[in-house]
Amino acid sequence: MPAPLRERLRAGPQLRLRDDDAARTPLRARDGRDKRSRHDIKQAERDATAGLTEQIARLQEMLFAQRRRKVLIVLQGMDTSGKDGLVRSLYSRLNPMGVRAVQFKAPNDVEAAHDFLWRVHQQVPVAGEIAVFNRSHYEDVLVPRVQHQIDEPECRRRLAHIRDFERMLAETGTVIVKLFLHISSDEQRKRLQARLADPEKQWKFDENDIVQRKRWDEYRQAYEEAIVATDAEHAPWYIIPADAKTHRNLLVSTLLLEILGALELAYPAPDQELARLTIS
Repeated sequence: MPAPLRERLRAGPQLRLRDDDAARTPLRARDGRDKRSRHDIKQAERDATAGLTEQIARLQEMLFAQRRRKVLIVLQGMDTSGKDGLVRSLYSRLNPMGVRAVQFKAPNDVEAAHDFLWRVHQQVPVAGEIAVFNRSHYEDVLVPRVQHQIDEPECRRRLAHIRDFERMLAETGTVIVKLFLHISSDEQRKRLQARLADPEKQWKFDENDIVQRKRWDEYRQAYEEAIVATDAEHAPWYIIPADAKTHRNLLVSTLLLEILGALELAYPAPDQELARLTIS
């Protein structure tokens, strides 16, 4: 029997983010006997994801009804790795009353005047809620480091602050799930080129993407070191192969179902007095 997906995707202490890792498909081995077309495989993955998301939706309703636990999903990855697409996939069947997406961009003047975790703490999930961070507090140990806006001692301090921050969240009832959407450099090039070629997607393109792409190796190293430094049992990192979008969504749905299923969620016990009431 294969190990649970959360064990197979878990980041390890010897993490190395190689491009050939980005397209691996740990749910199944594909070989020459698989005669399905690429379209058939994608549709099968979409159908499987839809079924898993229905099960997640029921667990999410229990989480919301109990109002005891909190779930924080952190999405990180290189530009075009699919963070927005994954958020859309997660939201497709969940009750929006108990799910909230937060996107972190460059801090504004007020945010920059505080410590770097100040704006993040305001957005963590409340009891019964799932919060999805599209980018997160990890941006403050990635971009400033690669851009040489902070030095190595400051980066180490920030990583220590993140470890303490996440430990505090976990100890107060937050289940933390950190996902690194891992695409290859070649796949990023294709996606950027596709944005330029599609008039309806050009709005997503930023010329700075080309500038940042030239620093691919620096960002990869920064990610490796940040993930290894902050991976913990209470706040684990999972590496999600993300070159194939439908497979990425299937992996994440499978992983979340495993994690939520392990929380022993249930609806609150019924009130027998209420059951005897008659509505006129």
